[in-house]
Amino acid sequence: MPHRSHPLHRQLLERRRRLKRWLRPLPRRANVARYPVIKWFADAARRRPWLWSFRRREVIVSIYAGTVLALLPTYGVQVLLGLALAVVLRGNLAVMTALQLVVNPLTIVPIYAVTWFVGDALLDAAGVYVAGGAAGGHAAALVVGGVVTGLGAAVVLDATWRFVAWEARRFRARWQAMHAAAHRNAAARTAARDEPTD
Repeated sequence: MPHRSHPLHRQLLERRRRLKRWLRPLPRRANVARYPVIKWFADAARRRPWLWSFRRREVIVSIYAGTVLALLPTYGVQVLLGLALAVVLRGNLAVMTALQLVVNPLTIVPIYAVTWFVGDALLDAAGVYVAGGAAGGHAAALVVGGVVTGLGAAVVLDATWRFVAWEARRFRARWQAMHAAAHRNAAARTAARDEPTD
């Protein structure tokens, strides 16, 4: 096994610490009962392994559905809707919940202002008139802007996640190659030591 002072070993430990720090505030199978809304469904959530899986399919589904949901005007019920979407679409609950936390009391006004602006511009460009007066027009602009902006942000997050996953695979391959070399060297030293001397 490589020595603990090896730079690759230190880098592996740092990556694990960073990942644990990022995942700490998010729901996991072990701590799902601590979350205000999700705790009501904790037993059902524990029985669904895809909610906790970080495989490509579960993460990608959660990135797209979660980003669109986060930017729709659903503030206040979005975590509950995120749980339902994760169950129905078989996505990762931690990713879905993390994306819902992007819209919070500090970010709600600028995010909804941007989504309204995008939606209003798209509705005007398409020449779509929404019944219901100004309130109906604003609501439609928020929904259209939330979907379009959410899909655009999801594409960027998807590309970022794919790059990080690719880099993690490369790092794992280097780590395994270093491990194999260390084992070969140890076996060669053992064989040389056990060789009979004349």
